[in-house]
Amino acid sequence: MTDSDSKIIMSPSASLEQALPSIPPSTASSWPVFWVASVAVFLVSMDGTMLFAAFSALRAGFPQATAADLSWVLNAYTVAYAAILIPAGGLADTHGRKKVFLVGVALFLVASVACGLAVSVGWLVAARVLQAIGAALLTPASLSLVLAAFPANKRAVAVSLWGAVGGLAAAVGPSLGAFVIASLGWQWAFYLNVPMGLLAIWRGITLLKETGQSTEGRPLDWVGMGLLIIGIGALALSIVQAESPAWSRHELLGAGGIGLVCILGFVAWARMITAPLVDLGLFSNATYRYVNLATLSFGIAFSMMFFAFFFYMKSIWHYSLPLADLGMVPGPLLVIPVAAISGRIASRYGHRPLLVVGSLVYAGSAMWFLQVPSTTPAYLTDWLPGMLFSGIGVGMVLPSLSGAAVSHLPSSHYAVGGAINQAIRQIGSVIGVALTVLLLGSAGLQRADFDAVYLCHMCLALLTAALCLPVNTSA
Repeated sequence: MTDSDSKIIMSPSASLEQALPSIPPSTASSWPVFWVASVAVFLVSMDGTMLFAAFSALRAGFPQATAADLSWVLNAYTVAYAAILIPAGGLADTHGRKKVFLVGVALFLVASVACGLAVSVGWLVAARVLQAIGAALLTPASLSLVLAAFPANKRAVAVSLWGAVGGLAAAVGPSLGAFVIASLGWQWAFYLNVPMGLLAIWRGITLLKETGQSTEGRPLDWVGMGLLIIGIGALALSIVQAESPAWSRHELLGAGGIGLVCILGFVAWARMITAPLVDLGLFSNATYRYVNLATLSFGIAFSMMFFAFFFYMKSIWHYSLPLADLGMVPGPLLVIPVAAISGRIASRYGHRPLLVVGSLVYAGSAMWFLQVPSTTPAYLTDWLPGMLFSGIGVGMVLPSLSGAAVSHLPSSHYAVGGAINQAIRQIGSVIGVALTVLLLGSAGLQRADFDAVYLCHMCLALLTAALCLPVNTSA
């Protein structure tokens, strides 16, 4: 890393222009790059939630498998994706973002076809792991390609929309999944990825320009990569399996302990060598530190809201899964327009006002759900206003966290810096799911059982607002 890069990392007031070439990219050529990158991210985000609608179909397709076996169709993907994100970001920065992006999309598509062709649960789980590796490769590379494609004054809008695309896809995944699976079978939850993915590869080959490779001849930090993959993977595994009867408490504590030891070992290793996979100097920037802490708290709150919604619709109001999925749509539909407006505000005033106000709005949505809905179904009057509040809050906060995390990174650290933020969000999502299952996983749920979830949701949103107060991304 050069001295100029060190100064940019160390100074919270340093602007992105300092880290970029003097000739900015043109906006006219930037949006095609954005759409190619966003198509791939849409697929990854949608795939992560679409299978929630597929469980009954998978059980029918694999009648000999237990529910615990089938849970690995989701859990293996979650653990592998979280574990590989940061190493994938390091690979993109040092070996070329276009190259890593296209390899990731291609692997994701091949694995999707393999998932659809699966004749056993073991085959399906293995293919899901390959899918997760492809997703982890393409996600940070896609964000860094978007950052490099836009001039500095347009970057906040572009990153906000990039984050909103992922949030929208994750939210519509269950609804689309329920429709596709009911119409065509569970295999098409995977085959659906193929046409859009092929389009992303075809256009990506011709439109994308190679960036990264800022350290020619730099050796790959295999030790650091291994420590991170084992550390984050073991930590995610211990959280995902927290309520599984197949794992004893001692085994889960052991897995979590191994994860923490490996992560601490990675930090020690990165301080010892001259070319670590992740430059720890990134965390010397206070904004970067606080944004990542806020990403963790908001990631937990977002997952708790998302999963509590389905528990409430099915257990308290007794909605069918397709109807519950449809009821989720109005909030996410607000994310894209709110994110577009938020990006314009962030480009002028920085991300802090959006993050703080958006977190408070999101806390208000939790207060609504805590106080208003009763046991009597009344979607339009009792639920829809809370969904709209949450959609506005998510549209202000989630894309702004991604934008603030990368706003002052030097160009040589775009992918790994963004990958750290995405990995932390993924860990937050895993924790949120585990907490929701812990609080709502019992049979015979009552309305009062949801109070603890909404209180946690509200407290985490308020914590996010507090953590965002020191954030400074204004020019």
